[in-house]
Amino acid sequence: QVQLVESGGGLVQSGGSLRLSCVTSGFTLGHYAIAWLRQAPGKQREAVSCMVRSAYSPYYADSVKGRFTISRDDTKNTVYLQMNSLKPEDTGVYYCATDHPLRRGVCTSGGYRGYDSWGQGTQVTVSS
Repeated sequence: QVQLVESGGGLVQSGGSLRLSCVTSGFTLGHYAIAWLRQAPGKQREAVSCMVRSAYSPYYADSVKGRFTISRDDTKNTVYLQMNSLKPEDTGVYYCATDHPLRRGVCTSGGYRGYDSWGQGTQVTVSS
C-alpha cells in the first residue's frame, strides 16, 4: 500500500524557516518523481517544487525560488522541503506527492499533472 506522510508544518513568524519531511512507503521512491504542492486559502493548489531524479535540476515556482530547496533521500524513502525566509503568502496546506505508478509527473509554470499518489498534507502558517 502506497503511503506518504508529511510532517514538520507549524506556525512561524515571517522570515523564519521550516523543514517539511515526507516519509514514503509501499513503493521504491527512487524510481519516481516527487513534488511538493500547496493550497492556500481561497486559491488553487499549485506545485511549489518538483524533482524527477536527484541528478536533474528541480522545478521551483517563481514565488519560492531562492528560498525553498527540495531534496530526497532515496535510502530513507524520504522527501524534504527546506523553507527559508518564509512570507505570509506561503501559508497553506503543503502536500507531498509522487507520480507512482505511471511515472508521468510533470511540473511547469503552467501547472502540474501526473502526480497520482498524495499525502494528507501538513499546515504551514506564516504570521506577519
